[in-house]
Amino acid sequence: MPEGDAHAAVDPAVIGRAVRILRAGGLVAIPTETVYGLAADATNPAAVRHLYAVKGRPLGHPVIVHIASGEALPHWAAHIPDDARRLADAFWPGPLTLILTRTPAVADEVTGGRGTVGLRVPDHPLTLALLRAFDRGLAAPSANRFGRVSPTTAEDVRADLGTDVDLVLDGGPCGIGVESTIVDCSETGVPVILRPGGVSTERIEATLGHPVRRVADGPSRAPGMLAAHYAPYAEVVVIDDIDAACGEAATRIARGQRTGLLTPAAVAAVPGVTPMLAGTTPEAYAAVLYERLREADRLNLDVLIVVPPPAEGVGVAVRDRLARAATGSARG
Repeated sequence: MPEGDAHAAVDPAVIGRAVRILRAGGLVAIPTETVYGLAADATNPAAVRHLYAVKGRPLGHPVIVHIASGEALPHWAAHIPDDARRLADAFWPGPLTLILTRTPAVADEVTGGRGTVGLRVPDHPLTLALLRAFDRGLAAPSANRFGRVSPTTAEDVRADLGTDVDLVLDGGPCGIGVESTIVDCSETGVPVILRPGGVSTERIEATLGHPVRRVADGPSRAPGMLAAHYAPYAEVVVIDDIDAACGEAATRIARGQRTGLLTPAAVAAVPGVTPMLAGTTPEAYAAVLYERLREADRLNLDVLIVVPPPAEGVGVAVRDRLARAATGSARG
């Protein structure tokens, strides 16, 4: 049974309780700047297997290890290229995950049996305090059932996982709202962005001083690369043009479907359609994206018509998540 929930302030007693749970092989939901994670001791294979079982996550799908600082990298990574060090120095703590060649100390359960491991330093005071006190890495995918919408509040975690998580650390709403950018630096040559996220390609390339490559999909090469992911139960339909989106919403209403319309800015009311607002900037859109997808399910909508943000900055990550949500939505 859960030991209770803890709220945003860094309380040493709460951190101590979380450490005890993790060292005993339990699960703790942790806040980050991106989304909430479901954390287990990354050095305990049985605890990581339990994490997979709770999420319903395929065992071959790797998880990200959260560490307290870049100083811990040598324990996890056998080789740290110069580009990886530059990115870590520039963006940690922050929404960037580095894929690096693993050391023998890393458990297969964390990596899905691969020769690489994903590492990041999260930018949240509560979780950083926990990582320092725990003094080990935390395997921490998003704190939701596999394939569903990622949680951005402690309430989302409780609604998804209930008593399957031993403790929820409540750090308030996540500020960025979409997952970290994943950059593969494990091979010689140009780094590869495997998943767009909270750090834009432009910022990465400016930091490195040279271009990077982008790989859009792949079978579990890194978290979040499956074609169907981040999905609500409502069908998600993505349409760039606002007028066309309004027309599609009216058509769905005429078919008798409960329909929502998610747009960056307010539009003229479409009779019968539930309006939802995201934000006029890609950053504002990202911050509320998952909450809006969850809201569609709370309203028991059949379909959510979505007008995405521009493909710039974090807007690239938003569009990526929407495309995968549209593929993976349970209806439609």
